[in-house]
This record gives sequence, structure tokens and C-alpha cells, in this order.
Amino acid sequence: MWLYEKKLQYPVKVSTCNPTLAKFLVEQYGGADGELAAALRYLNQRYTIPDKVIGLLTDIGTEEFAHLEMIAAMIYKLTKDATPEQMKQAGLDAHYANHDSALFYHNAAGVPWTASYIAAKGDPIADLYEDIAAEEKARATYQWIINMSDDPDLNDSLRFLREREIIHSQRFREAVEIIKDDQGKKKIF
Repeated sequence: MWLYEKKLQYPVKVSTCNPTLAKFLVEQYGGADGELAAALRYLNQRYTIPDKVIGLLTDIGTEEFAHLEMIAAMIYKLTKDATPEQMKQAGLDAHYANHDSALFYHNAAGVPWTASYIAAKGDPIADLYEDIAAEEKARATYQWIINMSDDPDLNDSLRFLREREIIHSQRFREAVEIIKDDQGKKKIF
């Protein structure tokens, strides 16, 4: 189903080692509104969504995996040269004690990722509104991380991800209208 290109969707550059910024980015790695939860949510929902929008959920779900890869690269680059003391100062001491510098799916507060983050009601309109909300929450989180970041190289990649969340939200809004129009049509068998 997928063809994997051995490159990131958008280049990821980091100016300096910054475990504190990495801790914030972990929210988009394993948080409730992060890229993993979004990818799994959309790829799961496509099985109970009308045919007219299945492709949209597949496309966006796949792109979310590309975003997850970008976030992983950012976190890795921000922590790869960090000392244990820097990890501790950044509030990543528990993570370091459990995983060293390995990535692990949890949010910025250290709460492990859970499948309860994947919303699926089975009602196309409810699910799409959930998807719109998820994209808007991710957009807001990216903006808040940008607001806290002093790394212009990293901020470039974060702005790219923030803009993709806006596009996804718009596409889900279009899908809602497609489904509403389809529900209103008289069906002849």
C-alpha cells in the first residue's frame, strides 16, 4: 500500500542541543493530539466512513506518519549530544532513566501513549468533527512550541507541520460537507 521514500517530508534542522525543547516536542510524538494518535485515528476511521472520503482519511493518516518521523528526527537531534545532567535539567530524567536517549511514546508530562487517544464513533460526521478538532489542537500545540523555541532552524520545520495541520483541518471540513450533501440526497435502489 505504501511506498517509502528514504527522506523526510520536509527537512529537519536543529541549531543546538536542547533537551528542554525536545521535551515539548514529545507531546507531538506520543501525546493525545500528536502525530501517532492522528495517524492511527484516521487509518482506523476509514473503515466506517463513506466511500467518497475513504481516500482522504488514508492520505492524511499516511501523511501523519511522515510527520511522526519528522518529530522523531527533531527529538533525536535535540537530545543526541545531551548529557545526563542536561536531560535532568530539562525534566527528562525519568525518561533518561528508563530509555536513555531512545524515543518512547509518551506526552510531554511523561504519561504513556494509550489507545484511548484514538477516537472512533462510527458516525462519519462525529468522527470528522473529532478529526477537525484533533488537527486544530495539533496546530495550536505547534504554535505554542514555536512560541517557546529560540531555534530558527527548528522553527522552520515546525511552521511546515503547523501549516499541514491547517490544510488537514480544511480537508476534513470539506469531507463533512460532502457527507452532509450525500446524506440529503434521495437514494433510489
